[in-house]
Amino acid sequence: MTDRLTAWLRVLRGRASAGIWNDQVLLSALAVAVGIAAAFAAVLFRELIGLIQTGFFGFDHERVASGVAGLAWWHVLLAPALGGLLIGLYVRFLMPGGRPQGVADVIEANALRAGRMSGRAGLGAALLSAASIGSGASVGREGPAVHLGATIASYMGRRFRLARSQSRTLLGCGVAAAVAASFNAPVAGVFFALEVVIGHYALTAFAPIVIASVAGTIVSRAYFGDVPAFIVPPHEIASFLEFGAFALLGVVAAGAAITFMRLVSAIQSLANHTRLPSWIRPAVGGLAVGALAIFFPELLGVGYEAMDNALNENYVLAALIGLALLKMLATAISLGFGFGGGIFSPSLFIGAMVGGAFGIIASIPYPQLSSGHGAYTLVGMGAVSGAVLGAPISTMLIIVELTGDYRLTIAVMVAVVIASLLTRTLHGPSFFHNQLEARGVTVRGGHDVEVLSGMTVLDLLHEDVTVIRNDAGLEDVRAALLKANGGVVFVTDGGGQLAGTLTLAALGPDVFTGDSQRVFELGPFLDNSRPVLLASEKVGPVIDSFAGVGDGILPVVRGRDAPVLIGWLEETDVMRAYNRALEQLRDEEHGDQSKRGGYLG
Repeated sequence: MTDRLTAWLRVLRGRASAGIWNDQVLLSALAVAVGIAAAFAAVLFRELIGLIQTGFFGFDHERVASGVAGLAWWHVLLAPALGGLLIGLYVRFLMPGGRPQGVADVIEANALRAGRMSGRAGLGAALLSAASIGSGASVGREGPAVHLGATIASYMGRRFRLARSQSRTLLGCGVAAAVAASFNAPVAGVFFALEVVIGHYALTAFAPIVIASVAGTIVSRAYFGDVPAFIVPPHEIASFLEFGAFALLGVVAAGAAITFMRLVSAIQSLANHTRLPSWIRPAVGGLAVGALAIFFPELLGVGYEAMDNALNENYVLAALIGLALLKMLATAISLGFGFGGGIFSPSLFIGAMVGGAFGIIASIPYPQLSSGHGAYTLVGMGAVSGAVLGAPISTMLIIVELTGDYRLTIAVMVAVVIASLLTRTLHGPSFFHNQLEARGVTVRGGHDVEVLSGMTVLDLLHEDVTVIRNDAGLEDVRAALLKANGGVVFVTDGGGQLAGTLTLAALGPDVFTGDSQRVFELGPFLDNSRPVLLASEKVGPVIDSFAGVGDGILPVVRGRDAPVLIGWLEETDVMRAYNRALEQLRDEEHGDQSKRGGYLG
């Protein structure tokens, strides 16, 4: 069947190339294939988790807390530690240089690598995450499923040699199908892909992503059935006065989300500063999680059972607060010490406990005006997870589709928006951006800067450079300043290597007065702080080098070891090229085939 599907898609590719059908038809056909493949991958991923969980705990169902209730304390303690040891050895010997991967890597691939991802690394990361969840690490399964779906989409894009914008759209198709299959949430899958990964809602991307999400949902429902993840008792908003409480819950949720993300970063830093070898860290983290799970087994794995109990109001106030704090700690330890897995389920868990605790407290003064703390649990799930993921729209939709409860939609919207705004203002865009920034990767607007990835400094180089030697006299300096482009004179040594730059501002206006034969030393006036560019560098990343350079001119050399000056680069030329490429990108995203070309290929 796979061979037939591949042959059929190749026929479509041939017809698209021949002009018989346009690229949108090909992309739609690929969206169906990616949607089906990503959904099957998500199904297999969940089954693999169950298989590994059976090996560690003796059962494969999701009610982990109930399942471990009959196990000995040492079993609960050592299972995550053993899993961590195996994961550490796997990374050390089978994935050299590897690390857990997730949604942040998908965002980076879309923004900076035109949707290209490594298939081998993607499959390795999926196995690592499945082993982490199956052995009891306090992480989620949705992020790895998204990464796996995106990996499949990237592979398909490479096979069919898609253009950059098409590859990025297909990446979104894989993401949407994985989310839809994981949550039985087709609408949320579409908006998560557009909001978090793609970054725009153009019809050329929207239509294929919808197709992929629907295809993924059909596969998921055929296998798991059409049932929501949580069965929620009916809730009605008791009074419009409650909207003040829902807004305040948004503020509390923002505090919980920020605390959670900062705790993950702190424990990651702590793990990096220990003297433990990297391969042993997951075992140490697993031992800590296992120790917590002896007393609070709800912390193990995805935690859907605990969330279900919270939604059905089965926990008292102390239990809700305790589980929220301990889940933050257990997840931070799991991720910080090297387990693989996602952040979405833990943020739902924390939101459920925070919302439930807030609901109990808020209902004390006027219980007759309260919708019940189960309703606040549902709202809290959306508020915390939306703030952590930086995806308020898709989170609202996921909450509705996870529970099948539309009656609290407005309350969820109020809390999610407030929590997301506060978190973005006080902390940053999302947990995924935190991960990328920790690696030194910035993707804000990255998919725009990436349009210049095919262009080097050499392509925009000016060769009419005004040069003097570092032993030049005052008369030579005067002549050079008069004809220098932008008032910048480049100074070299006897071998043509860059020694610095010289400007009138540095010399002062009196350089043109007085005796030109007087003793003059050039050295004290040389500026060595100006950034130096390599001719082979990509244009996109060097844009930031112009910050703080008032005249917008930078020297270009052939190599770092022997910096022979060959020309200069002007900021206005870079920005002009950037604007041209950006216009081409926008045309391509909105389906204007006639304006493709340049550096978009």
